[in-house]
Amino acid sequence: MDPADALALLMSPEGRVDPYPTYERLRAHGPVVQAGPVFFVVTGYAEADAILRDARFGVMDDALRDQFLPGWRESPAILSISRSMLRTNPPDHSRMRRLAAGAFTPRRIAAMRDVVQAQADELIDAMLAAEGPVDFMAAFAYPLPVGVICALLGVPAADRPLFRRWATDLTGVLEPEITEEELAVADRGASELRAYFTELVAARRRAPADDLTTALVQAHDGGDRLSGDELLANLIVLLVAGFETTTNLLGNGLVALLEHPRAAALAEHPEFAPGYVDELLRYDSPVQLTSRMSTTPARYGDVDLPPESWVIVMLGAANRDPRRYPDPGRFDPWRPQVHPLSFGAGPHYCLGAALARLEAQVAFPLLLRRLPGLAVAGRPERRVRLTLRGHATLPVRVGREASPVTVPGTPPGAAGPTP
Repeated sequence: MDPADALALLMSPEGRVDPYPTYERLRAHGPVVQAGPVFFVVTGYAEADAILRDARFGVMDDALRDQFLPGWRESPAILSISRSMLRTNPPDHSRMRRLAAGAFTPRRIAAMRDVVQAQADELIDAMLAAEGPVDFMAAFAYPLPVGVICALLGVPAADRPLFRRWATDLTGVLEPEITEEELAVADRGASELRAYFTELVAARRRAPADDLTTALVQAHDGGDRLSGDELLANLIVLLVAGFETTTNLLGNGLVALLEHPRAAALAEHPEFAPGYVDELLRYDSPVQLTSRMSTTPARYGDVDLPPESWVIVMLGAANRDPRRYPDPGRFDPWRPQVHPLSFGAGPHYCLGAALARLEAQVAFPLLLRRLPGLAVAGRPERRVRLTLRGHATLPVRVGREASPVTVPGTPPGAAGPTP
């Protein structure tokens, strides 16, 4: 199968639901392959990591959007994404990222561990109280991270159920291909999110609070550091990115854990969680791809990339590059030296990566410890998405709660995943 045909298969519903066989078809042609006149696909780990850090590559700017997406300014979804730090280059990207970074310092993230555990415990209590199987995505994987990011932004708890549909609609615009009908749905989600945050911004102007929304409003009102469009766009992206990736990590990760015979070790030894979570990120990445445009000639993997080449960096494929990870299709929580590219690399490395890792590191040991009978109770339904890979539904049987125990520390000489 030539690269163009493989890429077409990857964009089909079948290819999106399970992209990994198609990645191998692409990889057979090399770590970087040309799939069109100025269109390239990267599946190699070393090449993906280097391109994401290479200053010769950036995200699509307004001039290129005018060339490839005429009329994009009329789309609320594309406009919202393009005015955020997600789709801007330095110096604008650096300026916007710096304004939000204070909410994601290592110290502030570490201080949230108890809050995350308390929320996770409450959600498990509710799962235990339910009769029959529950949808893990609706009962736990969505409400945990949305509660955390909404607390950071200062979004009232009563409004949190609104965001799942709005975000699902909006994130369709992140797919490498989108139909007019899908774009209309994305525009609807973006419009509703913009209307919501317009009201929240007005509320924070009237009554400032100790939250990230107030900090960004004050940055906008204090001068030219953040425009009005940038303010709304970044609030939307911070909200959506703050839970969408983690929701998918929790769903994808739980399936992998429940299928693995040694997962019980994580319940007994939560200190192993960092290694488990990094391997889960590698094995089934919640973000499967990102894109870059080259500004000057470059050469990667024996392939010449001319200026204005559009490069699709397949993060999910790079995470399974056999040159980097032997037997990459096997989930192995004891695998050494795991450094997944699921959160990207370089200037656009995910601002909330440490928060997402913390939530998963708290959630998985707690779920396995309190719910030793947890099991998949039906056929999970995958979302037909390629960029953001996750489940629409994941029915689980909760079983009975384990008797309270004191979680032991690591016994002398015990081996565990590399943190």
